[in-house]
Amino acid sequence: MRVIVVGAGVLGTLHAWHAIERGHEVLHLEREAEARGASVRNFGQIWISGRAGGEELATALRARELWEGIGARVPALGFRAIGSLTVVRNDTERAVAEAATRRPDAAARGYRLLDAEEARALNPALRGEFTGALWCERDAAVEPRTAQRALKEELLASGRYTYLGGREVREVSGERAVRDDHGDTHHGDAVVLCTGAWLGGLVRELAPDLPVRRVRLQMMQTDPLGEPLTTSVADADSFRYYPAYRGDALDALNDGQAQTPTAAAHKMQLLMVQRADGQLTIGDTHEYATPFAFDTVEEPYAHLTGVVETLLGRPLPRIRRRWAGVYAQCTDTARVVHRQQVRDGVWLVTGPGGRGMTCSPAIAERTADDLGW
Repeated sequence: MRVIVVGAGVLGTLHAWHAIERGHEVLHLEREAEARGASVRNFGQIWISGRAGGEELATALRARELWEGIGARVPALGFRAIGSLTVVRNDTERAVAEAATRRPDAAARGYRLLDAEEARALNPALRGEFTGALWCERDAAVEPRTAQRALKEELLASGRYTYLGGREVREVSGERAVRDDHGDTHHGDAVVLCTGAWLGGLVRELAPDLPVRRVRLQMMQTDPLGEPLTTSVADADSFRYYPAYRGDALDALNDGQAQTPTAAAHKMQLLMVQRADGQLTIGDTHEYATPFAFDTVEEPYAHLTGVVETLLGRPLPRIRRRWAGVYAQCTDTARVVHRQQVRDGVWLVTGPGGRGMTCSPAIAERTADDLGW
């Protein structure tokens, strides 16, 4: 079988991976020279801790298993089973963490409630002010800026993978064929469109009522910390944005403890992970109303700097990069992904939202299973 994959972000790359693994030939088309969207602008977190139960958690756990196996084969992916600590500062926040440990699926996530001393034993860089943390053992990380390149090199080694960058697909022409902006038509046995947040043009023509929206965020990256940050770190504001923490304790947090004005205005949480070279990736904000601003604003960065310095008990290293990014999210946020047949033999797979890096291996595996690859 010859599979055409359109889009070389993490979701498209993992679709190519599963097709190659099953013995097929892949032609991979990307409108940029290489991925430039959400797949390289994220935290690189394999984030199990905040996922909803049921299908979403099952998908994330399966993806975590797949990421570990891929990471063993592709060391340059930078897979690290580092876990995460969501720190709490008071009894109200601690109650949300404690409620999470009573979930029926808490053991599958590796949840454990720690006091401050136990949290610092896991992550000695956290020398600042907090009273405890929710530990999630199953969380992990990869290197988002280089992951697609590393996976592509492994795919090329198969001898059955062809990558064409700088090719924007303009048309689905005939059965299981696409035409690119160079005028070339590519024929295959199956076509999978993994176009990320590119929801106009061809995608709008194929799926005019697509139940997917775009979300914008701001993030930053520092100079090297100078010491290991041995886990990912989140703050209690993240409880407000992840479905795993919903319940009476979270209601009490929302009713009794407001976010700072900046955090509320920008729908913020702290997520922080250390890159392989020691730098810290820190974020983030959420913006849902379009048209999005074209510039970044300083207040969220100042807020995040203050939160991180409180937790580290030291000044943050110099910020060396700031950026914004846009990702695609199903309008029904309970759905893991939107998968739709848009023509005979042509499928559109998009909208995993903030779960893209976490869940892509399992999403792609499900596509391969459903299409009988």
